[in-house]
Amino acid sequence: MIEASHYTAAGTRRDAKFALPAELFDGTVNEPVLHQAVKVYLNNQRQGTAKTKGRSEVSGGNQKPWKQKGTGRARQGSTRAPHWRGGGIVFGPQPRDYTTGMPRQVRQLARRSAFNARAREDNLLVVERLAFDAPKTRRLTALLGRLGAEDAKVLVLTNGHNPNVYLSGRNLPTVQVMSYADASAYHILWSDKVLVEEAALTGVEPEITEEPEAAEETVRTVRTVKTAKKTAKAAKSAAKAEKKTVKAAKKTAKAASKATKAAKKPAKAKSAKKPAPKKKGGK
Repeated sequence: MIEASHYTAAGTRRDAKFALPAELFDGTVNEPVLHQAVKVYLNNQRQGTAKTKGRSEVSGGNQKPWKQKGTGRARQGSTRAPHWRGGGIVFGPQPRDYTTGMPRQVRQLARRSAFNARAREDNLLVVERLAFDAPKTRRLTALLGRLGAEDAKVLVLTNGHNPNVYLSGRNLPTVQVMSYADASAYHILWSDKVLVEEAALTGVEPEITEEPEAAEETVRTVRTVKTAKKTAKAAKSAAKAEKKTVKAAKKTAKAASKATKAAKKPAKAKSAKKPAPKKKGGK
């Protein structure tokens, strides 16, 4: 029996793991079938509208550019031949249908193999219920963060069509939300982690044991406390900077007052010393 990590609606991990249904998760991983399923899916995404013009479709080139003989140059019949600039394209793409079929049982085998591959890697997560009252991208991002899948490509599989969850994840480039029944082998292999609602696997809607709103309130409280701490720290830094500014201003004012006083005092003239008279006769 294959088991997967089990989480509440608020993103809290349960102690016991979830036993996956044996009819789908039997451990089979058929890689050639997975390769075929991916090729078929990508082929069916192609529009097949690429088109080039041949020499009969390019305009111009209705007459011979020069006479057959006498010019010394190679003979030419049209300026729209493939080897001329502006000529037709040889064996270029033409509109075609790339639709590729795949037997139903092979398609089911590929889907089962993809699910088994993700379950074997422990990248299949089961959540009780995605109870979203309204579309809220921040709430879905917070849930994925609590599941440890904020930096991974996540495929969210809901029990039937859930527009609130779909709209919540539509703006996230690494999140894809769809119904569990619509998921193909390509979508499962595209993702790094697969998040499945419990009711999609069991067919029974479970009761919510932990309200997501309580977890959201806790996260909001923690964010508020962190913001208050940051604000207080910034206020202290601003007060210190203001004190330094006041101190520097006082020093500048003091230096200016000293310079003013020094400028007001008259300069004292220094008395010049007269040289002593020389004594005559050594007396």
